[in-house]
Amino acid sequence: MITRSNLVEQLREYQIRSKHDWASVSFFTSTSNLTSSRVDVAIFVIWELVILSFLVFSAVSLYFRHLRLAIILLCVAMLLLLCMKVTKQVRQARKKKRRMLLPLSM
Repeated sequence: MITRSNLVEQLREYQIRSKHDWASVSFFTSTSNLTSSRVDVAIFVIWELVILSFLVFSAVSLYFRHLRLAIILLCVAMLLLLCMKVTKQVRQARKKKRRMLLPLSM
């Protein structure tokens, strides 16, 4: 049942969410996404730094001719990149679903 307090709470959450529009400074993700919070941006920047570090370590291991280690590090980096993409899509789907809970008049 929709009550006035629920509507007020949903409106307040919506205003808070729409207030924080942060563009992701990202190499792997597009900036034309739905609105992101500071926490989302921080999490994805950390993910990207970890992925970039794996790529750098794999290049260093290739330099020292450790082919197996380089392949393993590249596979881990690609797996992390895939996890990051899936996590991002799940978060966007949740946000979209939450927005759809608001009445159209708001």
